[in-house]
Amino acid sequence: MPNLARALIVLTSSLGVACCPHVFAADEDARRFAGMSPAEVRGFELDVMRRIADFALIPPTLNTSPLPKYDYDQLDYGMTIGIERTPKGRLWACWVAGGDSPKAFFVLATSDDDGETWSKPRLVVDSHSKSLPMDRSILVGNLWTDPLGRLWLIFDQSMDMFDGRAGVWAAICENPDADEPTWSSPKRIWHGVTLNKPTVLSTGEWMLPVSLDQREGFRQFQGLFKDLDPVRGANVFVSKDQGATWERRGAATFPNPDWHEHMIVERKDGSLWMLARTAKGLMQTTSTDGGRTWAEPTEPPGIRQPAARFHIRRLASGRLLLVKHGDQVDDHNGRVKLSAWLSSDEGKTWEGGLILDERKGVSYPDGFQAPDGTIFISYDRNRATDGEVLLAKFTEDDILAKKLVSPKSKLKMLISRPLKKRAAEK
Repeated sequence: MPNLARALIVLTSSLGVACCPHVFAADEDARRFAGMSPAEVRGFELDVMRRIADFALIPPTLNTSPLPKYDYDQLDYGMTIGIERTPKGRLWACWVAGGDSPKAFFVLATSDDDGETWSKPRLVVDSHSKSLPMDRSILVGNLWTDPLGRLWLIFDQSMDMFDGRAGVWAAICENPDADEPTWSSPKRIWHGVTLNKPTVLSTGEWMLPVSLDQREGFRQFQGLFKDLDPVRGANVFVSKDQGATWERRGAATFPNPDWHEHMIVERKDGSLWMLARTAKGLMQTTSTDGGRTWAEPTEPPGIRQPAARFHIRRLASGRLLLVKHGDQVDDHNGRVKLSAWLSSDEGKTWEGGLILDERKGVSYPDGFQAPDGTIFISYDRNRATDGEVLLAKFTEDDILAKKLVSPKSKLKMLISRPLKKRAAEK
């Protein structure tokens, strides 16, 4: 049965309409529908679909005992979300299982030896339910250790893949290095999705990038939330109270938007530099008023990137780190040759070019810098087949030398690999 038809049957009772399909046609309400104009019928459909979208407002449950249901031999897909280090040195990695699709859900694992070995899945966020008329997905997000040492798990929840509204949720772990970490109940911050870590500004404020896609929703949800059109774009939210509350400050909009996946760097002059993904590659904009207003977007001079996620952050040395595709900073050949670059002049020019992985199908870098200066970047390879989530561990010296020169550096370290397909082939 088509999703919309199922949804109509599930929800018509809440609208005062008989829910049993066998008596529906004989009911008085059926005669009411027969007398409706096409516009009135469409209005009814939109009302029902909006009620279905409201299922994404129900707080999801964090599964802290996911085995054996979500063990590696039950997983068949791998798209990296993010990686983070906690105060005592534990690494947490998060990735998507199920598919880059409405079937998506989150899986988290940990390492206590700097990424050499990884645990089995320790936490799963899967909001699918057989009682719903369609899939409810957990698709994108990130991990972030805040200045207080708390670990944040940030994720979106949406009906289907994108219902036009979705929603950014966050759960906080106060003891991420413990044998049995405990998590807060997820709290919804706003609409949209977040793919990248917050930026701590020189003012002490925390700035969270939130994308409310400029497209109005997929398939049957298209155009459902017209009231949100004025706030669609690469939004920035600010917390002045260490994450207790978040306030929308402003947004940039881009031509040919493609999920935005925007990241923000505060420059030394106090301005904010935003880079964002579009269907035609990377674009930039700046703000000189703390993110309230943004300049007309342009292409960043000297940087070329496919329509794919990138990673940029300020390092302890003061340099900027950029992880992108291609063995040249101003060129690429698609999602191949993931590379790392450094800038000492606030992004005007770039040095280095360490190839983290030369293979095809590598994408979605995210990372952090450890207290000893080591840079950790997670990424995925061939999501739907190999499904590998991998780790590169390197230093600024390695980037400038274009090869590994530091004794602790290492590339292509395995974080996770789904084994369901392999088990079925045996």
